[in-house]
Amino acid sequence: MKNSFNLSLLLHVCCAPCAGGIIETLVQEGVRFTLYFYNPNIYPRKEYWQRKNEIQRFAEKSGVSFIDEDDTADLWFERTKGLETEPERGLRCKVCFDMRLERAAHYAHNNGYNILGTTNGISRWKDASQVNNALINATKAYPGLDYLDRDWRKHGGMERMSAITKKEGFYRQTYCGCLYSLQMIKNKKTL
Repeated sequence: MKNSFNLSLLLHVCCAPCAGGIIETLVQEGVRFTLYFYNPNIYPRKEYWQRKNEIQRFAEKSGVSFIDEDDTADLWFERTKGLETEPERGLRCKVCFDMRLERAAHYAHNNGYNILGTTNGISRWKDASQVNNALINATKAYPGLDYLDRDWRKHGGMERMSAITKKEGFYRQTYCGCLYSLQMIKNKKTL
């Protein structure tokens, strides 16, 4: 991404472990950006609050603005109805990414951002191409809104993510975040 005073990035974030290294990199590169938290998929609410509070704390520590689009999970459950048994990286995940990034794109467009990015692609739980396709499709609806095309897993990104997680003492979740991914993990452990 080019550094320019005319560019401003809205970065959708899900959790501190995924976002930590990315935030650090963008700060070091001098990029103007704001974090955007919209994740009604995270279940249970205790998990949701833990993830949100941790990324908020790291944003403050890093001197980065944080936008909280807190919402109930009702719309998420409505959009994923019938997809409860889909595997991780399946159609349910596509619908989930589409929903969250469509909302982020809408916010970015209406609030003067011209680039949208997400930290979701670095997660070991997710298919990066699925995340990137959702990001590309979300920005297509808004002329003048581009997407951040960057593979955060490469060039030491995964190692940096792990190092910052350890250094900051971030809680490291054992599932993606939704009720159905949690159930699948629990079922695998009991088999």
